[in-house]
Amino acid sequence: MTETPTRAGKPGEPSAAEGAIADFGIDTTSRSTAEAIGDYFRRLRGGELGAVPALLGLLVLVLVFTGLSDTFLTLNNIANLFAQGGGQTIIAMGIVPVLLLGEIDLSAGTASGVAASVLALHFTQHGNLLGAMGDTMFFGFVIAAAVSALLCGLMRIWIGMALSLVAMLIFLLGVAPNAWVEMLLAVCVGAVIGGITGALVSKIGIPSFVVTLALFIAWYGVVLALVGEGGTIPIRDSQVLFDVANGNLDVVGSWILFVVAGGGYAVVVLFRHFSRLRNGLVAQPTTLISIKAGAVVVLGAVATYLLTLNRSPNPDRTTIQGVPYVVPIILVLLVVGTFVLDRTRYGRHVYAVGGNREAARRAGVKVDKIRMSVFVICSAVAAIGAIVYSSKVGSVDGNAGNGNTLLFAVGAAVIGGTSLFGGRGRMRDAVIGGLVLTTVQNGLGLLGYKAATVNIITGLVLLVAATVDALSRKRAAVTR
Repeated sequence: MTETPTRAGKPGEPSAAEGAIADFGIDTTSRSTAEAIGDYFRRLRGGELGAVPALLGLLVLVLVFTGLSDTFLTLNNIANLFAQGGGQTIIAMGIVPVLLLGEIDLSAGTASGVAASVLALHFTQHGNLLGAMGDTMFFGFVIAAAVSALLCGLMRIWIGMALSLVAMLIFLLGVAPNAWVEMLLAVCVGAVIGGITGALVSKIGIPSFVVTLALFIAWYGVVLALVGEGGTIPIRDSQVLFDVANGNLDVVGSWILFVVAGGGYAVVVLFRHFSRLRNGLVAQPTTLISIKAGAVVVLGAVATYLLTLNRSPNPDRTTIQGVPYVVPIILVLLVVGTFVLDRTRYGRHVYAVGGNREAARRAGVKVDKIRMSVFVICSAVAAIGAIVYSSKVGSVDGNAGNGNTLLFAVGAAVIGGTSLFGGRGRMRDAVIGGLVLTTVQNGLGLLGYKAATVNIITGLVLLVAATVDALSRKRAAVTR
């Protein structure tokens, strides 16, 4: 057996390997720091703004409120910001995949309210949901869970199927109350709602705006039926549930979180960078990557140090220190969501469907499965948001998930840089946008402004973000 000889190139002529690289357009050119910075600003001028407007807006807001209020930049208030905006930020993170497809989920807020209501009933009624909900509502939930499991199974959305089956089992078996069971149940109820919503949109073909608007009203009615008009179900008796939004890591745990999160980020970024260099692929200059990783580590260290100080208003009587539990919850969701969207085939399919649905279908992407799955994710993550905001107030009432909950969640994603037109956005956008909206609400509240003024200013902020999104897309289309 003879080997096929490799053609040697003539002097000045590219080798076979170099020719193949040129044919397939692999970019192996290195850029200097100045060239990388110049390229970044060219993308900004071309309309690829990303989260830059939100970050600049956040900086301006912090400076303004710091100048107008003596209490805004105190450690106690900064820590309170995480708990205050944690619920809506988490719901916004669930909405990001839906927006990436150019869809909308108007029912995410009241769906989270349903999940919170079931959680509270299961806890206060000692696991007896049949007695607490009544026959019609109880068996309606069981049937919905079975239908969602079947639909998710047919579409091969296995996580949605598993969560729906767990919800059905908890309902039927009357599992004893336990804080961890309640939280699992809430997420499972969210997955059930998402499975049904996604099927109506993807398989029946009803526009997502219509489906989710109808379900927004329906789920609000379910919350009222479960909690009662004007009713409230307290969950303060569970220390675990109450601590989700109100508790803090101890000092040692806070520094462990910093080492895992900050150190892990730096290691991953640097490993990926040097891996690209070893394989001859285009990469950002090492100087910029090092500055980026170092900045995150330094900021994380400073924030951790400050949050581990005693921030109690009465330090002689009580001690309040440590990173709030909400922070690691959001970080875990951010890391998982970013990995799934940026580093998996599923994530690439989400962006492909959002960019051009028909092209994705012709490329072999199972569009209906992707469309249904994002609604499962959205409602399940919204249920986690429900756990956080219910923990913050220590109860669930008839308005759970209603009112501004959804509007602020969608607004957070859009303000952070996720496009309403689909195909563009990242999980971090929801976190950045959530910080912007929470800062607005917190700062105006400290200055004594009433709800009317807060809503007006928040609405204007969202309008500005949508305008920037539309103009940047138009600018990008012109420069192509």
